[in-house]
Amino acid sequence: MTVTYSRRVADARLGTFYCLLLRWKGSIYKLLYRELLIFTVMYGTISITYRCILTEEQRRMFEKLSVYCDQYAQLIPLSFVLGFYVTLVVSRWWGQYESIPWPDRLSALVSGHVRGADEGARLIRRSLMRYANLSGILIYRSVSTAAYKRFPTMSHLVQAGLMTAEELRQLEELPSPHNKFWVPCMWFVSLAMRARSEGRINNDVAMTAILNELNTLRSQCMRLYGYDWISLPLVYTQVVTVAVYSYFLTCLIGRQFLDPTQGYPGHNLDFYLPVFTLLQFFFYVVWLKVAEQLINPFGEDDDDFETNWLVDRNLQVSLLSVDEMYDLVPLVERDKYWDESEPQPPYTAASAEHRKPSFMGSALDIRKKKRLYSTIRLPASPWCHSGEYPLDGNNVCCSVSAASRRICFLRCCDLI
Repeated sequence: MTVTYSRRVADARLGTFYCLLLRWKGSIYKLLYRELLIFTVMYGTISITYRCILTEEQRRMFEKLSVYCDQYAQLIPLSFVLGFYVTLVVSRWWGQYESIPWPDRLSALVSGHVRGADEGARLIRRSLMRYANLSGILIYRSVSTAAYKRFPTMSHLVQAGLMTAEELRQLEELPSPHNKFWVPCMWFVSLAMRARSEGRINNDVAMTAILNELNTLRSQCMRLYGYDWISLPLVYTQVVTVAVYSYFLTCLIGRQFLDPTQGYPGHNLDFYLPVFTLLQFFFYVVWLKVAEQLINPFGEDDDDFETNWLVDRNLQVSLLSVDEMYDLVPLVERDKYWDESEPQPPYTAASAEHRKPSFMGSALDIRKKKRLYSTIRLPASPWCHSGEYPLDGNNVCCSVSAASRRICFLRCCDLI
């Protein structure tokens, strides 16, 4: 569902963004063409009515109404209201992305601290990570329509192998009317404590690290639950929606091309298609549509988060990390640069132009002028003592103290 175009904009060249305008999936055209078509048809219908159906007296009345609508439509603070709303929605959208639970760090800790190559240790490691993933899946079922369609009932989780029938029975027997996504986390804690008592986790520091990471994952799940529960205030969403659509409903009348012979201000030309009004509709309504898509990214729009992919990826990676990759290390041997103090990996022909010398500091890159650091011997005088003094790039003596007011604007040409 997520539309990715990072590769196409990796290099800023002529026409880089223009190529993106030709894409359909996730585009503004796909998002807006229905509303734009409806607006155009309504505008055309009113225009035909004004030009061909109304009587002369009715036209004069319509023209006064059009001028009135165009004048007072500008009082709607559309840019301010819509811009502030979209800013809040985008900030909320990014916060939801940062709240997605990733079990990678937890799986690394479990693999490193839950020791043992026997079947019991393997069972503990796999069960710990399955519990962590199950907690995330339960929260996905609560907030994502795509995940809920994949697992519409808890029995589907048992059939998928994400939980056992016994675990389902215990979960359903818990006397709680609230969301139970946190229950697998408690199973994780109990199993980790058992592993610690059996000596499979060596020390309390390792145990603390595992539980801290579990609490981080649980906090992320809780934040997703909170985002789903507490939406942006409904009145604000309603105000923005009413402001946008009422403005353009007013434009259907206020932006009509009136009879130029009547001398209305700004109506010197007569066209049939309001190009700039359509552009304004395009930009403002697309702005609103962007907010509509981002306000809940756990749906099934083109740019919504792919929760089902997250379920597959997290389960596969976490189980692989604690099982097949447990104590799996390649043969340790000397690297290619064993005897080199300055290793230089080779460049391909395509990347050779990107090879640059190390940056040492901007001040060290100054091109030194001739005689920049030359010196001159001066005799004793009322302004300075005898001795050698350095000259700067302008052949001016730069060691005479200005603070002591012994200023001797000596130039090399004056001393010869």
